[in-house]
Amino acid sequence: MEPLKKCAMLNSPNLVRGWNVQGMKRMFWSMPDMRRILTVFVSDISKAQWKILGTGSYFSTNCSLCAKTRGIQKKRDLSEKKLTRYFVDQRRVKLVAGTGGKGACTFHSEPRKEWGGPDGGNGGDGGNIVIKVDRQVKSLSLLTSVYRGGDGERGGNKNCYGHNAPATYIRVPVGTVLKENGKTVAELTRHNEEYVAVYGGAGGKGNRFFLSNENRAPSQTSPAEEGQERILHLELRTMAHAGLVGFPNAGKSSLLRAISNARPAVAAYPFTTLNPHVGVVQYRDHVQVAVADIPGIIRGAHMNRGLGISFLRHIERCRFLLFVLDLSGPEPWAQLEHLRFELEQYRPELGRRPQAIVANKMDLPEAQDNLAALRAHVAQRVIPVSALTGQNVEELILHLRQLYDAEEGEGIRL
Repeated sequence: MEPLKKCAMLNSPNLVRGWNVQGMKRMFWSMPDMRRILTVFVSDISKAQWKILGTGSYFSTNCSLCAKTRGIQKKRDLSEKKLTRYFVDQRRVKLVAGTGGKGACTFHSEPRKEWGGPDGGNGGDGGNIVIKVDRQVKSLSLLTSVYRGGDGERGGNKNCYGHNAPATYIRVPVGTVLKENGKTVAELTRHNEEYVAVYGGAGGKGNRFFLSNENRAPSQTSPAEEGQERILHLELRTMAHAGLVGFPNAGKSSLLRAISNARPAVAAYPFTTLNPHVGVVQYRDHVQVAVADIPGIIRGAHMNRGLGISFLRHIERCRFLLFVLDLSGPEPWAQLEHLRFELEQYRPELGRRPQAIVANKMDLPEAQDNLAALRAHVAQRVIPVSALTGQNVEELILHLRQLYDAEEGEGIRL
């Protein structure tokens, strides 16, 4: 038996693993040069020298010599066409609130207490569905077509009431209008503003609720109520103080880039802007004026031509309008007449709002002659600017502040 035990000990995995580790240690420490052969070359302006490293650098994996040089990866900007599919300005949703929990029908049971009486608890209430404004949300694209609230928990014995279901929150952007059967029921214009769209059903009553002197052992319960059901149409209207209104390729996006930090897409073809962009103009006294770039309007837009009425309604949420005219084309005053006609046909009160005329593309040679002709045809103030070169942009920013102060002085706030 002794030889067999020795063979088993020699074949033990732990013993073999220990021999291997000891052999590696002897081999490593027997070669004194192995601990100091790891060096790195340090380049200097005056001379080159070798720097001896310790043994810990031998096992380093984040050394700059071994690492792969990688450049700073910049996030690519999405094009306007790709951003369009993420921008949804209207949505039809069905809201179904939660149903209440059922009441319990139980009787108390305890040793040496034969007649304990009813102890069935009430059911919990169903969850409400609340629409809440969140300024971080910019579109209605994340909304689904159906929302259902949670059901309340049913009651239990020992007079245990069921839990009420938590409310379901639907986050929408600032400036969302709620309509039902074509009528406006709510208009959410402030951050964290809430609107309870549907209420959950009340929970049923347990048999403990029906205990009385006449009925000491009730066995009936009341049924739970179902939650409300409602279909709402949500519309998003851009909230801004000023709106840039003009024909396609008039330079509205370039002008918004020149006066604010917004970065809408800019190209030489019409209908570059397919969804509204909002930029903020910062002033030294910490006043912020929001300016909206409305997509281009064409003749017949009030009859839903071009981008049509789907974007004309964004102008309703602008307190004053900036008509951007392309002075490189013939008869710029005709552009102004057509723009005003489309707005009045869509909603007559839009033409009575404070306005300003911005003559864009003044860097082109034919714009100087058209500017004189435009001032002869209109009686309002014309601000000539060049969004490309930044010419006279300061005058536009100052006039924008004057319009803002005039609206605030009248008590009109967004």
